[in-house]
Amino acid sequence: MFSIRQLCFTYTDTENNTVMPMSFELQAERGEILSLIGPSGSGKTSLLNLIAGFIQASAGQIFVDGEDIQQLPPAQRPVSMVFQSHNLFPHLDVFTNIALGINPSLKLSVDEHQSIEDALVTLGLEGFKKRKPGQLSGGQQQRVAIARALVREHDILLLDEPFAALGPAMRAELIMALKELVSRRKMIALMVSHQPADALLASKHTAFIDNGQVISIQKTSELLNDRKRQEIMSYLGSE
Repeated sequence: MFSIRQLCFTYTDTENNTVMPMSFELQAERGEILSLIGPSGSGKTSLLNLIAGFIQASAGQIFVDGEDIQQLPPAQRPVSMVFQSHNLFPHLDVFTNIALGINPSLKLSVDEHQSIEDALVTLGLEGFKKRKPGQLSGGQQQRVAIARALVREHDILLLDEPFAALGPAMRAELIMALKELVSRRKMIALMVSHQPADALLASKHTAFIDNGQVISIQKTSELLNDRKRQEIMSYLGSE
């Protein structure tokens, strides 16, 4: 079980001279992807960064199976993150880019080598491990980024619009592959998306975030048809 309790942060936009206090509460189940949707600037990415420890909360707790990880530095948190940009090293081949997720020194054990080989097979990249990122399609590059996160074998997987640059067919293919992996490994996964269709495909439950708060967590199909909350109706363009 994963839960966040009164996780607070104040976002300050010095350029526009605005301040937005945030306070998050949510729960997520192992083996499922919890989608996070909501307007741009509502706090979705900030929530992921708070969980990862990239920004520091002013108060609150983050529990993983009953243990509070909030005070741990980022490197000690059981968190892996996949971004919209693949963040691959263009001069390194696929295998090496993935290996960096395990050990930056690239000194790997036999088991770690096998873990990378397994990830390549699972994500359909077994024939590409010697290729450079520039020799791959956008979808293949994103598979490499996901593989690099998976080989770290952390409990929590955070995905910040990982498929935004891909077409609908490729997004659907990668979402299904990711959904199967999260289920099989019993991971805790949170995925930011601006595509309601992606949330519907990926997630049994979806959280709607607006103005720095989790407004609602529901079954995805029910949330996307919620006519009671004006924030959700406005975001989805419902009448």
